[in-house]
Amino acid sequence: MKKLALVLGSLLVVGSVASAKEVMPAPTPAPEKVVEYVEKPVIVYRDREVTPAWRPNGSVDVQYRWYGSVENKTPKKEEDGTPWTDGAKINAGRLQTTTKVNFTEKQALEIRTRNFHTLRDNGEDRSKGASDEVRVRHFYNLGKFDKVNATTRLGFTQKAGDTGKKTVEGSVLFDFSDYIFSNNFFKVNTLGLRPGYKHIWKGHDNDKSVNEYHLGFESDFSLPFNFGLNLEYDLSYNRLRPGNRFNTADNKNKKGEWYGELTAVLSNYTPLYKAGGVELGFNAEGGYDTYNMHQFKRAGGTGENGRGDLTATDRRDYELYLEPTLQVSYKPTDFVKLYAAAGADYRNRTNNESEVKNWRWQPTAWAGMKVTF
Repeated sequence: MKKLALVLGSLLVVGSVASAKEVMPAPTPAPEKVVEYVEKPVIVYRDREVTPAWRPNGSVDVQYRWYGSVENKTPKKEEDGTPWTDGAKINAGRLQTTTKVNFTEKQALEIRTRNFHTLRDNGEDRSKGASDEVRVRHFYNLGKFDKVNATTRLGFTQKAGDTGKKTVEGSVLFDFSDYIFSNNFFKVNTLGLRPGYKHIWKGHDNDKSVNEYHLGFESDFSLPFNFGLNLEYDLSYNRLRPGNRFNTADNKNKKGEWYGELTAVLSNYTPLYKAGGVELGFNAEGGYDTYNMHQFKRAGGTGENGRGDLTATDRRDYELYLEPTLQVSYKPTDFVKLYAAAGADYRNRTNNESEVKNWRWQPTAWAGMKVTF
């Protein structure tokens, strides 16, 4: 019996172990992690403009201008020896190239060349040009001090080649235009003071040089109905070297004097036709170009033209002009502009204040191309 009990007990133990093995679950692999990519919505603000990064830029403007004959150039009753067209460009052409490069956000370089040539034989003053000229200017924006913007200007000008007139200048423009109220009808583009210095000489001679100390007023306004107004006044003290001194009307030799120069020009542009890149318009401008005021009187006056018999003793002279022109332009691309204009210039050819006369028309026209980059 005992043996039978032991056998039955052993069988029960073995059966329980076997059944336990059968019910044990098989190991299951760990579930794979699922990575979900959630796309966040992109908000576009249509009222905000992204300012592109600044890059160097500039322009090249090439222009040819024609000057015709002065109306009635030889007056019937004009006395001999009165060259009232000395300062005029008659039957002549001018090729002008202006290059401006903004090579940093605050610095710019401008180079302008002018080359003149006559279109007729020079006999009997039928054709007359002017001296060729090269002008280089450098501008640096010093930034704003409160609402006053300061910009320096350094320049060099040379006329008539190596033996001609040369000018070195330096000045600073303090622009106060932000203090003045502006709107769509009246806008102050420039309103400021320009202190500066110029040194002028001719050829390579120092004894004929001039030192000029300047304080200028500059302003430019946009007015209703497409009018524009430019007002400038330059006050200077001119100190002359011995080779440049002059005699006054009372025969006193002077080595320096105060000098004022006024420029006042009113202009108006009227668009006549515009379609696509073509625009046609009428432009008229006129005013003092320039009104000059000297400290001392001179024999024959201070005017350069029409000095006559030298009996005048003016200390002031001026040229008052009117120039209406018909202008057309065409822009084949955003970077290229072709333009042309034709009209006439009307002004006094004798400019001593007490002798102003010889009001004459002179036809003129020009055409050119401006490329920006």
